[in-house]
Amino acid sequence: MDALSKKYGISIEKEEFNGLTGKGEIEGQKVMLVKPQTYMNLSGECVSQLLNFYKYSEEDLIVVYDDIDIEMGKIRVRSKGHAGSHNGMRNIVAMLDSENFIRIRVGTDKPEVGFDLADFVLKKLDKEEKQKIGQGVELAVKAVEEVVIHGCYSAMNLYNGIIESPSKEKERK
Repeated sequence: MDALSKKYGISIEKEEFNGLTGKGEIEGQKVMLVKPQTYMNLSGECVSQLLNFYKYSEEDLIVVYDDIDIEMGKIRVRSKGHAGSHNGMRNIVAMLDSENFIRIRVGTDKPEVGFDLADFVLKKLDKEEKQKIGQGVELAVKAVEEVVIHGCYSAMNLYNGIIESPSKEKERK
């Protein structure tokens, strides 16, 4: 969110529903950027309250998050699906009672066997890891832009190498 905020000049400072929000535009499309301020495992509380208050549909939602099941610096775009092993996503799915929202996963790699997951995700990154994560963040920003401008299936084609039919894209809009 910070990278999107900086690129588009959207200040994410308004405190509401256990999160920080900011409204602005990405390539002429109105957006709201949200940074939940709950514990990561409770992100769904903020997301569901905002969707309900502003009368947004879960199909309008794009969640960007880290994923240990993806190579560091790579991304994956999905139009819907299971939460996987990410507790924050599990909470969002549970609070919305839906898996029907777009997600952009930024890879962080898996910890070595025996390495505590919490320690792994909170560890200080070395120079090479910072560069790879930075590349992942840049790709995530581009993927968000692609979703906002051309739709999820276009972003999936660009970043996942998946070829989807245009008719499926029309079904989502």
